[in-house]
This record gives sequence, C-alpha cells and structure tokens, in this order.
Amino acid sequence: MNDLSNDQVIYVNKDGVEYLQFRKLLEYSDIISHAYSVGINKNYRTELPGGKRVSDEEYKETIKNFEKLTNTINSDVSHVIKARQKHTRNVKCVNQKSDEPEFYNENYKDTDGLITDKPKIMLATTNADCILLLFFDPVKRVIANTHSGWKGTLQRISVETVKKMKKEYGCKPENIICCMCPSIRKCHFEVDNDVKDEFESEFKELNKEEFIEEKIPGEKWNIDTIYLNKKILLTEGLKKENIIDSNICSVCNKEQIHSFRAEGENYGLATAIIEIKG
Repeated sequence: MNDLSNDQVIYVNKDGVEYLQFRKLLEYSDIISHAYSVGINKNYRTELPGGKRVSDEEYKETIKNFEKLTNTINSDVSHVIKARQKHTRNVKCVNQKSDEPEFYNENYKDTDGLITDKPKIMLATTNADCILLLFFDPVKRVIANTHSGWKGTLQRISVETVKKMKKEYGCKPENIICCMCPSIRKCHFEVDNDVKDEFESEFKELNKEEFIEEKIPGEKWNIDTIYLNKKILLTEGLKKENIIDSNICSVCNKEQIHSFRAEGENYGLATAIIEIKG
C-alpha cells in the first residue's frame, strides 16, 4: 500500500487497520479522537440506497470493521452514532445515545450532519467520492461530522453546520477547524450541462471560471466542489488556516480509497469518525 501521508494528513497502518488522521486535529489528541478509514478491502456500509439494511452477513462485517477502527484509536464501537445520509442539508445535534452502536436511529434519518459537545459520542459519516467534513471548536469543545456530496454542496450544508454550531453551542467561526477528507476532485468530477448549470446558478456570487472547467465543449464540465466549500466557509467566518484539505482524490487513489466513480454500482464505503474523549 502507498503511504498517503502529506503535509496535512498522516497514514497509519496498525495491525492491518488503515486510516488517515489530520495533523491539525492531532494537536488536540488530548481532547478528541478521529480517523478516516482507508482500504477498499474494508466496507462501512450499513444501508442500501433507499434505506434498507444490508444483509445480516454484510452488517456483521461492517460492525467488525467499525469495531477494529474504533479500537485502534482507543475508543469503542458502542460510542458510534451514524448519520442516515440522503444528500440533504439537514444537520442535527446529538445529546445522548444508547450503550450500543446506533446506525438506524430514526431521529437521524435523512440527516447528513451531526454535532455534539458530549464525550463518548462518536459521530460517523460514510463516503465513496463525496466530501466528509470534520469540524472541531477547541474553545467550546464541540465537534461535527458532515457529509457533503455535490447535492449537499449545492445546498451549502457545510455552512449550515457552522450556523448550527453557532446557534446551539455558541461557537465562533474564527475558532472552528474544518478538515476535508479524501473525495473526488475537480480532475475527475465530470458532469453534464444540467448539473453545471445548477452550480453556476447557486454560486453566481463567484467567478465560474474558478470552479467550472469545460472538458468537452458544450457537453462535459469539471466542477471543483472542494474549492466551493472552502470559499463558502471563508465567507461564513472560518479562518483560511483552519480549513484543512487532505489534498487526496478518491478516484486517483482508487486502489486504497472507495470511489463510486471507479467501483461502479458495487462500490464500498469509507467512514470518517470523530469523538470527544471522556
């Protein structure tokens, strides 16, 4: 396996469990734990499209993978609560959970972002090309974990997360750190005219040449969703130095990172997890 480490993330392979950690968040390792899973031999899927649970065999394997990952960063799978993602702009606060891992809590159905200030609640999201964003306010000791695919980016769910952190927990944007996990990048996020037009319309305050590139004249376009999330988070008040990009493309690294575009309909899912230590 290639070492995916760079200036922003470190790659870890501990007893066969592979994951990335952000150097910035590791500065607060006395307060929080976090990881982004690596390896296409591991799958973190609990639901099929439409919300139906995966088979019993697949579910047991997923729980085992979560258990290994959480144990490796000195936590416990019982702390996990996962957003039931559906490409929405819905962000919810988590104030309590059961003593078991929660993947089907109806309170977080059609939810793509979770926030908490409570210890021993591990927020989890999954992806296969979409952007996963880990937020941390070290002053208020608040964490969030948000899934922003291209539809979520159009709905500015990253900004919605920050607004909720401000409203519900008194966070100040200038204190918030946001780390962007591996995802599809502009080099591979190719779209047709209809999607291009949606981005152009939604982000008309920006110069479209900064985030849209014509690939096939009049037919295919490449969109930079990482750039867009950086720009709207800056506008919301985050500091440039606190917006951390992993700089890793899931498609370019398809041998190590799950990618819908590379794997097709049988794609697997990676997970990002973050927790306040007890």
